[in-house]
Amino acid sequence: MLKDSSMWYASWFDTPYYHILYKDRNHVEAGKFMDNLTNHLHLEKGNTILDLACGRGRHSIYLNQLGYDVTGVDLSEKSIKYASQFENKTLKFRVHNMCTPYPEKFSAVFNLFTSFGYFDKDEDNLETIKAIKANLKAQGFGVIDFMNVNYVTGHLVPTETKSIEGIDFQIHRYVEDGYIFKEIRFTDQNEDYFFIERVKAISLSDFKDLFKKANVQLITIFGDYQLQKFDAQKSQRLILIFK
Repeated sequence: MLKDSSMWYASWFDTPYYHILYKDRNHVEAGKFMDNLTNHLHLEKGNTILDLACGRGRHSIYLNQLGYDVTGVDLSEKSIKYASQFENKTLKFRVHNMCTPYPEKFSAVFNLFTSFGYFDKDEDNLETIKAIKANLKAQGFGVIDFMNVNYVTGHLVPTETKSIEGIDFQIHRYVEDGYIFKEIRFTDQNEDYFFIERVKAISLSDFKDLFKKANVQLITIFGDYQLQKFDAQKSQRLILIFK
């Protein structure tokens, strides 16, 4: 089964193999990041948070456990169906395209773990930032947690094989035409699979240009989940707080 890079996220995220490949993501680190971030923003229990491109809801669920009223949205119907089993009075999940505003306003909008820059059209990146701004209450904050392109391209591992649950995922990474590609090949039950992840290599300068066009004010920049100062060459993350 072959998949091209057009709308790759719509197909790849809906497969069980995506969740197998990334099953070992550090949930403890993700929780500490949410602790650090909500404390930095001085969010109070009961404040509303929109988790934009929430996947299966790991951040949403943790934020709700901290006492926040959380809405998680994602384009993947299967991910939202899975996450919905965890819903309660202050936690809900909905299918939604993040290029357009959600019909509510929030104390904070979080876009986490490089869930940005997937689109086929560059203008959709700008539309997403505009949508985030439209979803913020008057004193609300937007947060985009993206990769630091300088660090990622400088430390790119071209090829590797990850063996998980009896499946050998053969991974090939490269940079082309302003995008970072990850080709993923594997065989399961005698069927061959090929998926492509493609994320636009958006730099801090690029984000500043997008924010200017969206009339968004950049407040703070961090370089990791401990909220340390951003270093253009050494930081692994690019965490942007804006309003």
